[in-house]
Amino acid sequence: MPHHPGTTSSSPRLLHLLTRRFSLLSDKASDQEIERRIRDGVELAGATPWILMFAIFIASVGLNVNSTAVIIGAMLISPLMGPIMGAGLGIAVYDFDLVKRAMLNLGIATLISLIVSALYFSVSPLQDAQSELLARTTPNVWDVLIALFGGLAGIVGITRQEKSNVIPGVAIATALMPPVCTAGYGVATGQWNFVGGALYLYTINCVFIGLATTIGIRLLRLERHGFTNARMARRVKISLLAIALGTAIPSAYLAVELVNDEVFKTNAKQFIAREFAQKETQVAHSSINSATRTIEVALIGAPLSQTSLRSIEGRLAQANLADTKIVVRQSGDNHIDVTALKSSLLSDLYLNGQENLRQKEEQIKALQQELSRRNDLFAQADNIAAELRAQYPTVQSIIIGEGLELRTGSPQKKLLQLTVKSARPLTAKEKLRVEDWFIARTRTDAVAVHYLSEPLRKTATAGKHARLRGR
Repeated sequence: MPHHPGTTSSSPRLLHLLTRRFSLLSDKASDQEIERRIRDGVELAGATPWILMFAIFIASVGLNVNSTAVIIGAMLISPLMGPIMGAGLGIAVYDFDLVKRAMLNLGIATLISLIVSALYFSVSPLQDAQSELLARTTPNVWDVLIALFGGLAGIVGITRQEKSNVIPGVAIATALMPPVCTAGYGVATGQWNFVGGALYLYTINCVFIGLATTIGIRLLRLERHGFTNARMARRVKISLLAIALGTAIPSAYLAVELVNDEVFKTNAKQFIAREFAQKETQVAHSSINSATRTIEVALIGAPLSQTSLRSIEGRLAQANLADTKIVVRQSGDNHIDVTALKSSLLSDLYLNGQENLRQKEEQIKALQQELSRRNDLFAQADNIAAELRAQYPTVQSIIIGEGLELRTGSPQKKLLQLTVKSARPLTAKEKLRVEDWFIARTRTDAVAVHYLSEPLRKTATAGKHARLRGR
């Protein structure tokens, strides 16, 4: 086999280039600076607990009124990231005193958060669970991935020579504050399923941000403080793996359940659209319950025969809806849910009306802008005439208007037209200057300029124009 010198030399060069580009050690801060930054955020004393309580209050209000912007603001000022990253650092460098102190501060911060949020929700007049609050009650494996990669981004950002703005982004992505506030809502309202789901999401975020911190510190090779041996290192690794798996496995199960529910709903919607597409029968309302695997359909128009209904039911298995119960309510059936039917019809009418109103508002806005532009042009006609006469005193009058340029094989083009009547013919250089001035004055190059040097005859003009005679 022939030897190619270029091949062997290019591979190490490419590897060196990639290693240098993706190296985390090139712009890493000193070990002492990294530890100082993380350790400073561990303690919950002085102003920190006050900031925490204010952030909890803001997040609770945001969840209560369903305001995403307010919730994001609370996450930005929350100091909960400090103890979590401190625990991860302590595990990585075998400083178990730091781990204990960080866990104690995290526990105190969590308790304060629960108390403050529970007190707020117990006195708030708004007791309904909004969508922002409900979103924190059903964690899944995607929350694990968000916390893990968010934590990795955080530890990379905080260990650079120049501190970046990564940490605020991590605080928003991992969302430590909303879950603990949701748990406080559950405590205040006695809905313990909310407490369990929200605290589980909070635990996922804490565990995997801490784990990501430990991994990052190990990769950056910070000096270990405590004495360790192979047995101790193995115990730490097994403990971290057990905690991670114990936290992640339930979320994976919940993720599978979520995917199955979405697949069932998608198949059910497609089945309804396909099987009940009749000329004389329309679906007025449908309801899909993935928990009980039930599909309810309310029909209006000509009733379907029992034979047709049995045929439709027999095709459930072909649509991946085996063991699904379908309930059809139609004209002549005394069990029609009139309330649900009316609600569905009114909802459709409202949504259609809102869409039509939005389209009309956009059209009116576009027409108003066009009219305003035209009015601005004709309002400036006096000034345009005065400026032109100041440059060329022989100009007697001008005509300003709008027109369309129609060319064979080209789309029509809107133009601004300027007709200049002067006592003497303008030179070619003067005409060029007039055109340049008119383009600059009207801020558009879609213009057409015409010149007259004899008295204007009255002509019928199509469209609006402004005729200004010289004084």
